[in-house]
Amino acid sequence: MIKLIPGKKGSGKTKILIDAIHDAEKASKGNVVAIQVGSSLNRDIYHKVRLVNIEDYKISNYDEMAGFIAGIMASDYDCTDIFVDGILKICGRDYEMVGNMFDKIAAVSGEDTNITFTISADIDQLTENVKKYLK
Repeated sequence: MIKLIPGKKGSGKTKILIDAIHDAEKASKGNVVAIQVGSSLNRDIYHKVRLVNIEDYKISNYDEMAGFIAGIMASDYDCTDIFVDGILKICGRDYEMVGNMFDKIAAVSGEDTNITFTISADIDQLTENVKKYLK
């Protein structure tokens, strides 16, 4: 299942994400992964959460990101939650491609893995294929 945390820069998305990561870590009977640009979340996240600096993997577009997330799920059947902070910063500001990536990930994730993305945009900026993932 894919969830979005939308909002302009400085609107508190990362704080909401950190709280969601903490809640998932407490409730999960498996593994929790947090993907970020750099190491900004390192101070705020519990040590049991696997932190991934996406810069280490040279991911730069939406197809690569979909493959990366699918790879995490394929290699770790116990992964219950994946959090991605700043998808537009990682892959670029192409809302149509964002929606296509969400479709690819949703097709392989099923209901067993929760995947949450922060997206630095107002809801009215998003395309319909992205808005369908707002919950």
